[in-house]
Amino acid sequence: MDRRSFLRSSSLIAGGLALNSVLNQASAKTATLAAPSIQHPLLLNFNENSLGMSPSAQKAVIDALPGAFRYPDAARSELINNVGTLHGLEGKNVTLGNGSSETIQAAVAMLANKARKQNIKIQLVTPDPTFNYAELYALPLGVEITKVPLKSDLSFDLVKMEQLANSFDGLSIIYICNPNNPTAMITPHSHLDSWMKKESDKQFFIVDEAYAEFVQDPQFISAIELVKAGQKNLIVTRTFSKIYALAGLRVGYGIAAPDVIASVDEFISIDNTNTAGAAAAIASLKDHKFLEYSLQSNNLSRKIVETALNELGLEYAPSQANFIFHKVKGDVKAYKQHMQDANIMVGREFPPVVGWNRLTLGTPQEMEQFVAVLKEFRQKGWV
Repeated sequence: MDRRSFLRSSSLIAGGLALNSVLNQASAKTATLAAPSIQHPLLLNFNENSLGMSPSAQKAVIDALPGAFRYPDAARSELINNVGTLHGLEGKNVTLGNGSSETIQAAVAMLANKARKQNIKIQLVTPDPTFNYAELYALPLGVEITKVPLKSDLSFDLVKMEQLANSFDGLSIIYICNPNNPTAMITPHSHLDSWMKKESDKQFFIVDEAYAEFVQDPQFISAIELVKAGQKNLIVTRTFSKIYALAGLRVGYGIAAPDVIASVDEFISIDNTNTAGAAAAIASLKDHKFLEYSLQSNNLSRKIVETALNELGLEYAPSQANFIFHKVKGDVKAYKQHMQDANIMVGREFPPVVGWNRLTLGTPQEMEQFVAVLKEFRQKGWV
């Protein structure tokens, strides 16, 4: 389906749910949206932002290139200070990473080193399924992995996780992805804070908020508020890969108490943020119109998919991110292959939760293309 067909057929737009003028103007620049092909598949599998980075970020990268022969110290310092200001903190509360994944890696390494020096055991308590990088970074360091399956409603079993942390004779790293990947569901702050506020030197929280900027549910309050309140057994990680669409430039950061930041920085690679990435991130933080554009585009894409899933009777988790976790009637691997044959790449299954697929939300036009194929699959009895 091309863009003209999308504009003619979309009841969402006809019904007044179109984006603001920023999105409309940006969409008008694209005459057509080509059908997915082998050369140009529809990529809905890695939670990337199909909008691409903002024009101001692109310009900032180009403008920064003449100075790229210098080390990025000045750009890194500026970005650190800007991130601190964004969250009402100081630069000493911020560590930069090669994506938020490096911050997670450094925090795990710091804690494993601490346990080794104290000659105590260490475990990682993590929901299952969730974003598994903390687990992958912990394994080669000899950290014991303790997985806690999601509850039947796909929420975290925080009671079980806390019990396992409290009963462990050693240091526990608790990994919380909020919103969670792959479910896109939030953990309300009232549930999480009651545990986290019981500050303990035997427990340390890594709270991964990669998708926080997409959240609109008032039950979500960032764990950064606990950092601002002075809590020290905590680091909050964020990224420019998602709502700011800088995944390929690899810029992320962590927010924590200054002492924690100093300890984590001992395990961060030097000059890990390149000049282009820093320039794009700085520009992105200043581009409030693009942030709103990105959010509203995602909201409309979600509505398009949810409407189709409701029509088809396919269950889905309440999404507060740029992806949707939905059920598939039949084998997920077969569904994924059928989509691939249609030149649409979707996510995988996430055991132990089976029968569900993670779908990245692309642009509204891309999601109309996806919905058209999904409905064809229903006619063929595949979903």
